[in-house]
Amino acid sequence: MSDVGVAWEARLEALWRSLDAREPGEFVSSMDALVDELPPGSAIGAFERAAARDSTGRPAEAVPLYEAALAAGLPGIRRRRAVIQMASSMRNLGDSKRAAGMLAAELEQPVDELEPAVRAFLALALADLGREREAVAMSLSALSGYLPRYNRSLARYAEDLLDRP
Repeated sequence: MSDVGVAWEARLEALWRSLDAREPGEFVSSMDALVDELPPGSAIGAFERAAARDSTGRPAEAVPLYEAALAAGLPGIRRRRAVIQMASSMRNLGDSKRAAGMLAAELEQPVDELEPAVRAFLALALADLGREREAVAMSLSALSGYLPRYNRSLARYAEDLLDRP
């Protein structure tokens, strides 16, 4: 059972919509106050705290909160968002190897609307690791689903990049 209700989620959504109109510290404080309404140890609360810090340029503070959210059993689409966002933060902090590992493992999960994001952020981590050919293949794979035509061809070419030296 989720520890949040519809009214809380609506207030959360409104807070996120206000991100660009607020000072970073004030946004984080507002998020912390909203999350304080949740039960202690809430996975959703840890995730939202992490995302607020990430979105205000504090990735080093975000990573442990993402880890806590995942360890607490973060449910639904937020779980996948946490993996993507944590991997991106880790990459920004210089740990592209761990980020790539997390995102590669995430590709084993069922496909959903965030699959292209997993692939795109994995491409960034691979490029950081000097694996540019794999990064291009991953990028093309992510892009292939959005083209009005040539989807299958582009996806096959992306796979071919990995098969050829």
